[in-house]
Amino acid sequence: MASNSTPRHQGRLELTWTDKDKTLLSTGDGKYDYTFVDPSDYRVSEVRLLHEVDRIEAPTPAERPEDLPEPTNGNLLITGDAMHALDALAKIPAYSEKYLGRVKLVYIDPPFNTGQAFANYEDNIQHSIWLTLLRDRIRQIRPLLSDDGSVWVHLDHMESHRCRVVLDEELGESNFVAEVAWQKADSPRNDTRLLSTSQDTILVYRKSESWVPNRMRRLAASNTSRYQSRDGDPVPWRDGDATAGKAATNHPMVYAIQHPVTGGLMYPTAGRCWGKAQSWMLEQMSEYAPYELRDIGDEAERARICGTTAEKVKTGVPAIMLSVPIEDAAKLAQARYDAGHWPDIVMLGLRERIQRKKHLEDNGRVPETLWLGSEVGGNLRGKIEIKNLFPDEHPFATPKPEALLARIIHIASKPGDIVLDCFAGSGTTAAVAQKMGRRWVTSELLADTVARYTLPRLAKVVNGQDPGGITTITERVAAVDDDEDDEGGLPTGMPPEEAQEFNRLLNKVTKAIGTDLDASTIKTLRAATRTKDVTNQNWHGGGSFTHLQVGESMFVEMAGLVLLADWAAQGALTEAMCAQLSVPYEPDSIFAGKQGRTRYVVIDGMVGTGTVASILDRLAEDEVVEVWATQIQDGAAEALKKARRGCRLELIPDKVLDNYRRKSARVSPFGAGRSTLPSQATDEPTETAVAATTERESA
Repeated sequence: MASNSTPRHQGRLELTWTDKDKTLLSTGDGKYDYTFVDPSDYRVSEVRLLHEVDRIEAPTPAERPEDLPEPTNGNLLITGDAMHALDALAKIPAYSEKYLGRVKLVYIDPPFNTGQAFANYEDNIQHSIWLTLLRDRIRQIRPLLSDDGSVWVHLDHMESHRCRVVLDEELGESNFVAEVAWQKADSPRNDTRLLSTSQDTILVYRKSESWVPNRMRRLAASNTSRYQSRDGDPVPWRDGDATAGKAATNHPMVYAIQHPVTGGLMYPTAGRCWGKAQSWMLEQMSEYAPYELRDIGDEAERARICGTTAEKVKTGVPAIMLSVPIEDAAKLAQARYDAGHWPDIVMLGLRERIQRKKHLEDNGRVPETLWLGSEVGGNLRGKIEIKNLFPDEHPFATPKPEALLARIIHIASKPGDIVLDCFAGSGTTAAVAQKMGRRWVTSELLADTVARYTLPRLAKVVNGQDPGGITTITERVAAVDDDEDDEGGLPTGMPPEEAQEFNRLLNKVTKAIGTDLDASTIKTLRAATRTKDVTNQNWHGGGSFTHLQVGESMFVEMAGLVLLADWAAQGALTEAMCAQLSVPYEPDSIFAGKQGRTRYVVIDGMVGTGTVASILDRLAEDEVVEVWATQIQDGAAEALKKARRGCRLELIPDKVLDNYRRKSARVSPFGAGRSTLPSQATDEPTETAVAATTERESA
């Protein structure tokens, strides 16, 4: 029987774009030049090796203050495509054991889709390239994140709206944290035809609910304006709501409290309930006058507040009522109010309104989503910092100021945590992370950028030769003359910033009015509000990092065939194959590595039954072996399987390419024909062959 009901639509919001099912490959030599390929393509599936280029290190300075974080060591600067760098971190055991699931913060500032990075593509493909680039990197980043980690993606207005949908897909809509607006410009560009853009967007996502942001230092102005002590309480406080939550139908936290002066009944506002347990509320009110719990039969009023009827509301909930006559209670309450240092339940002026003290705590303030340039700097400050580092260069159009990265790193990590940025640029993220005692990994595609800017900058940081950015911290404080009998300090409740502004305005007024003002009074006011800037050294150098280079592909294409590159021979082939298999490269006699009870052998040459027998002779009774070889004699693979169950013999590179295709569950558009090298007529299980040291014949 046909149903007339409207069908329910299922699924989630999803952004589609051209070639979304493909992945992105950089076809240029260290350039932003891309093409779409199948995920099984060996050029994106291959795990590239990382080769050490240099190591920069410096000792921790002896004069460094003890309260600063220790400089970190073992950090990584990687030259090469982020695709290969991230794969290496996640899949090569030497790196994965340090970084897989251990990165606390990822900040990326990917190339904005303004036509500058992808100028040679039509608009539709331009968007598709950018979105695929972002999606692919996020998919690689996610496994590297710790459960309490977060991702911060810095964008302008060109792609931010599309980016958020992609991040929802890849990281989970429920893991969206915030959209931060950073004021990058403090004045409009008058050459703009429409509206001048003043902000960038930073999208914040967490890995899971385990992520908790660190709080920021409270602003002095905020403390003095919001937190005071009207009653002599030694801890400043502000008015807070005494109610909380949403009152359910049978909520026991909805009841009356009798006012100690008027005798009136005070209830929570409609739809809410009292925010603390009734025993605590009774204890607080009893400081004003004697109280007791008493059922007053007020189900109708409590039902109104709960949004239900008297028949459904919970019965027998007592009210907090006076236990003495109202005249006596009023005298006691007034005396207690006049004595000061009131209880945590406050009735300002003894009016019929209950509030709760919110004391100023030392745990800082919750981070907000509007970041002004006056607090963290804008593009201009970023340009000045880069200009000071490289006075003869003009390398970046929109460099980020160090204070901006310092805020992100402070909120999302702690000293010793790992920070990752796979679009390094000038290296601001890594530089700030080093100065803040974080471990870091950063990569940059363009070798020229690394050589000219990223590497020299990070070397200056480690060597203590970078005086800019957050190396020094300047704060405004009360000015005190050492030669005067002056206890120092500003008027109570006045932060240094307000005092500075007061002094500025006072000078302006005195100049305008002149001699009509009392000179002695002016002098006293100036003296009471004098401030000065104090600069403290926040970074002194120290720590280390290693510069790595993404290695070349172990494959080449010739006449439609995918073959091994010339460099991938003998020992180099062994290390490259261990990377593809995610096996620790730990050469031991004939073995390349070991995982559990499985040994691995990589042979650049022919493997026949004699070689199989020689390998098995060196294998412990409880072990199995995987043998990977560039040539396999007929019957050798079957002989190995029969000799010991669980062992196998595979061909390089054919089986490696098959593994890529199987992992992606797709057929590569770049057909790789058989690339087995010419077979040898005889099987000679020589020591050199077994030890993977035979020389390959040319194809």
